[in-house]
Amino acid sequence: MSEHEHVLVVFPHPDDEAFGVAGTILSYTENNIPVTYACLTLGEMGRNMGNPQFANRETLPEVRKQELDNACSLLGINDLRRFGMRDKTIEFEDFDVLTSKVEEVIHEINPSLIITFYPGYAVHPDHDATGEAVIEAVKRLPKQSRPIVYALAFSNNCEVHIGPPDVTLDVSKYAEQKLKVIEAHASQTAGTIEVMKQQFNEQDEAVTDRLMKERFWTYRFDDG
Repeated sequence: MSEHEHVLVVFPHPDDEAFGVAGTILSYTENNIPVTYACLTLGEMGRNMGNPQFANRETLPEVRKQELDNACSLLGINDLRRFGMRDKTIEFEDFDVLTSKVEEVIHEINPSLIITFYPGYAVHPDHDATGEAVIEAVKRLPKQSRPIVYALAFSNNCEVHIGPPDVTLDVSKYAEQKLKVIEAHASQTAGTIEVMKQQFNEQDEAVTDRLMKERFWTYRFDDG
């Protein structure tokens, strides 16, 4: 992984970074490779309010903002960019404006790797719209200047259409840290995190696989 000089992560919600890429992020930051995280919203429309409840619809935005700060601290991310968009509306944003905002960050930091969602195969409309904007921003770059794009996909039909993931990273050494990052998003994960910890300690195969391996598709641009 040391071939990368700067990594850009682009997701729409606080906690998107926790489940699928926390181990990968840690593998970079612990090797002094800077990671910039562009988070589009505060996740203020999240359905959960903690368990037991400690937030409400009015306080949740600030709660999730602090949770994201805590998660970034655990991940070693020192460059967090908040785009200030509204949760569950990314698909309705002006596509060119969103793409240009992503493009500005790319030009500023010149990442060698971008991690985002695979458009069309990431279940949530905000996920797909974010991935689509990132891909378009990268397409606008000269071919020889484009960073590698690792895309996350998890819709039921994704492998039928795009094949199996071509990148599988062993992040087992970061599994316990990854659990702490998930736990940092307590408003959304309280309750389930204790179950995950127990299953991990009991070596439940599905949970250990989720925590110890992270899978990506290297995005192939159709213009070569």
